[in-house]
Amino acid sequence: MPETPGLRTEVQVRPGAAGDLAALTDIYNHYVRETALTFDTVPFTPEQRMPWLLSHPEDGPHRLLVAQDVRIVGHSSVLGYATSSAFRPKAAYATSVEVSVYCTPQAAGRGIGTLLYESLFEALADEVLHRAYAGIALPNDASVRLHERFGFRHVGTYAEVGRKFGRYWDVAWYEKPLGPET
Repeated sequence: MPETPGLRTEVQVRPGAAGDLAALTDIYNHYVRETALTFDTVPFTPEQRMPWLLSHPEDGPHRLLVAQDVRIVGHSSVLGYATSSAFRPKAAYATSVEVSVYCTPQAAGRGIGTLLYESLFEALADEVLHRAYAGIALPNDASVRLHERFGFRHVGTYAEVGRKFGRYWDVAWYEKPLGPET
């Protein structure tokens, strides 16, 4: 994917912070309202998203990284975010994470998702993790390409697993090995 000239100097990736919550909520709510890429159906307030933010500390296996345009000050400078979250709540799943990336509509196709995933997987390299998983509501060719570029492979599809906007949607699951034996 061609990147915008100077992208690496214009965009900083850093850990998410409480001051980002309104912008992160706005980004996510766009996908809630306008797409089937998330199966949430009701937009969130920043207060409702606070537990989600707090579940992603600056270190450890569950991270939140934010891409910010350093030329802009304030809320509109946030271009997107990537997370690694608990895959399932049971203890035996502790070495697996579910990853996701969301960008503002204006940032889509500019290499922001790639930059966020590069930073996320670099941050996770020293963690005791074995696998990363990503669920992709279909169709979503851009997300499939992004995940395959990072070494994810398709492991299965749940047919018509979610209902949104009056229709059923499939979710493809992708897996990526992590850790020292990768």
